Amino acid sequence: MSATSGLQLRGLTKTYANGVKALNGIDLSVPPGLYGLLGPNGAGKSTLMRTLATLQAPDAGQIELDGVDVLADPDHLRRRLGYLPQTIGAYPGVSGRDLLDRFAWLKGRTERRQRRAEVEALLQRVNLGDAAHRAVATYSGGMLRRFGIAMALIGSPRLLIVDEPTAGLDPAERNRFHRVLADVAAEAVVLLSTHIVEDIENLCARLAILARGRIVAEGTPAELSSALAGRLWARVVPRGEALPAAVQLTAVPGGTLAVVLAEASPGPGFQPHPATLEDAYHVALAAAGLSDEEA
Repeated sequence: MSATSGLQLRGLTKTYANGVKALNGIDLSVPPGLYGLLGPNGAGKSTLMRTLATLQAPDAGQIELDGVDVLADPDHLRRRLGYLPQTIGAYPGVSGRDLLDRFAWLKGRTERRQRRAEVEALLQRVNLGDAAHRAVATYSGGMLRRFGIAMALIGSPRLLIVDEPTAGLDPAERNRFHRVLADVAAEAVVLLSTHIVEDIENLCARLAILARGRIVAEGTPAELSSALAGRLWARVVPRGEALPAAVQLTAVPGGTLAVVLAEASPGPGFQPHPATLEDAYHVALAAAGLSDEEA
């Protein structure tokens, strides 16, 4: 691979001891900015995140960050990495400011004045300055996610990996968290892994859809949606009536909204359905052999 700005993945594979092939030849070019990785539970997203965070090695393949071979020199990435996992633990009674200070020290910020200045700046950046004296264990779910971003941003990382960032957050906290991520993406490669389509649609210029360890679709939200223009049909199927083969089934008042992929109307009552990223996601999963229920 040639030296390129951003993150480059080629042929990544990973099979666990139980025979599960979690990654099956992943090829991706992730430019600076926000990039979405969308897929159902079990698609291989967490395995890919752990591999990129150098927490485990792939069986085969290449990873480059700004042209540097990460597998040959993992410390190059570790010095430039911020990682926000799905869950964050906290020591009982330790304040946000003190815990962030300890993480900064562990990350090499050994000069006290510089470390404290960075900690205070990060607390303000994620809007936790007024709560910095409180024990992290008392933080709400949204505050914990923002605190996790502050931890991940120590050292101004070039690559920020964010795994399922908004699961369980209320709409207001999701919006605050989105603003922080968008701000960070102006200066780094931000890889956002989630199964929540709305997060990707609102934030990411490009995305990849992952299923059964493979990339099954890649592009901008508009590109993936427009590829289905004129090919989707929908109708509400009353309760008790047999459901058609559909790419997406959604409970609605009066029955189930069935969205069908077809070149022409599949039957009476079906109306043209404007394609969305959600539809493109389900169509990609269906093409990969996953049913609506499995996804």
